[in-house]
Amino acid sequence: MAKQSILEVIGATPAVWLDRLVAQHGLRGRLLAKLDYLNPGFSKKDRAALGIIRAAATSGALQPGQTVVELTSGNMGTGLAIVCGQLGHPFVAVMSRGNSMERARMMAGLGAEVVLVDQCEESVPGQVSGADLAEVDRMARRITAERGAFRADQFNHPGNAGAHRDTTGPELWADSGGTLDAFVDFAGSGGTFAGTMMGLRGLNPDLRGYVVEPQGAAALAGQVVEKPDHPIQGGGYAMADLSLMKGVPVSGYLTVSGSAARDATRALAVTEGIFAGFSAGANVAAALELLAGAEAGRTIGVIICDSGLKYLSTDLWD
Repeated sequence: MAKQSILEVIGATPAVWLDRLVAQHGLRGRLLAKLDYLNPGFSKKDRAALGIIRAAATSGALQPGQTVVELTSGNMGTGLAIVCGQLGHPFVAVMSRGNSMERARMMAGLGAEVVLVDQCEESVPGQVSGADLAEVDRMARRITAERGAFRADQFNHPGNAGAHRDTTGPELWADSGGTLDAFVDFAGSGGTFAGTMMGLRGLNPDLRGYVVEPQGAAALAGQVVEKPDHPIQGGGYAMADLSLMKGVPVSGYLTVSGSAARDATRALAVTEGIFAGFSAGANVAAALELLAGAEAGRTIGVIICDSGLKYLSTDLWD
């Protein structure tokens, strides 16, 4: 039956068993990929965007017609552009120039005002560091104050994790036929890991959750940050304290290099026909590592976070 709005299409994405990829690596166990790149904005952030805006409107924090502002690597901004456009809120996306330009163009095409922030002098073009993100945050705060806007605040708003608790977690469990043993996620805001784990733990209290970070920037694991710049856009900002993850149990931490994430992303495309982005590759690379070790023979769930179409100007597909 046809939907009344594009917002009704967010979530309920399909899932696929990556049996070919697992067999190619000679591993035991199964890997289930949740295809969130098939959301309307081509990423998992559509869920969080809708969750935040609905929660803010319900609480009264967001008034009818009020402008919404948020920092973004592009995916949350795309989700908010869609949600705000449908619900009558002007939206301002604030993004580092270190992120791929496909994202900025997509947000603008969806009606968002896009403000691009120059990278710090020491930053590597195309690789967004925590320092770059701090500059974007300062700009977002300034615009929010100047315009009397509502700040979506994806790193702290409970609607982010809440959306994944209520939808992603239960969907993954049902997709697996109730067989999941573990969940793996590359941390950005921490909302996907926290919310999905809360949803999954409500259905299986013994389910294990693993946090993935870039090699050399594993701040959540308590390691010294030696390499804050990396190509895995959308996360790995070397932030040791993510409020959305407080109180959420973590079974272990893994690190993935940019090259390993790139290789896994390309293998997903060739082997499974899934044209995904960098962070999805990081998730899959980490899950394969677990199947080769601590979770051998078991079943692991991952999110295919966004589409490879958002990275055509990067070296992901060179």
